[in-house]
Amino acid sequence: MLAAARVVAFVPSTDLGRSRSFYESVLGLPVLSADGFAVVVDGPGGHIRITDVGSALRPQQFTILGWEVPDIAAEVDALTARGVHFLRYPGMPQDDHGVWTAPGGAQVAWFHDPDGNTLSLDQQPSET
Repeated sequence: MLAAARVVAFVPSTDLGRSRSFYESVLGLPVLSADGFAVVVDGPGGHIRITDVGSALRPQQFTILGWEVPDIAAEVDALTARGVHFLRYPGMPQDDHGVWTAPGGAQVAWFHDPDGNTLSLDQQPSET
């Protein structure tokens, strides 16, 4: 039933204009619609609805949205060039790009959106 349906992810925002600028201009996601309640951007796996939550936002300490990419180093470099700062976590060995390699071989890098929501990039290990 839902296996064929596109996913809609929800991201909270305290400033839709600032969020739109980040998701559209920095992350390169096309805007599908915008009104006083939300900005909807398109991605290859579904839509992201960035919703105005007023001042009620309390950013979580965990990842709320992420993208699986084929070349994490290239993506980190491209986003860094657009002003994105990748997070460093004490006690987690991360490379020069801020990428952590999980025990299973997946590589992950984290960054914040303008509201402090934690977003991530991940690259799955190659099958050998």
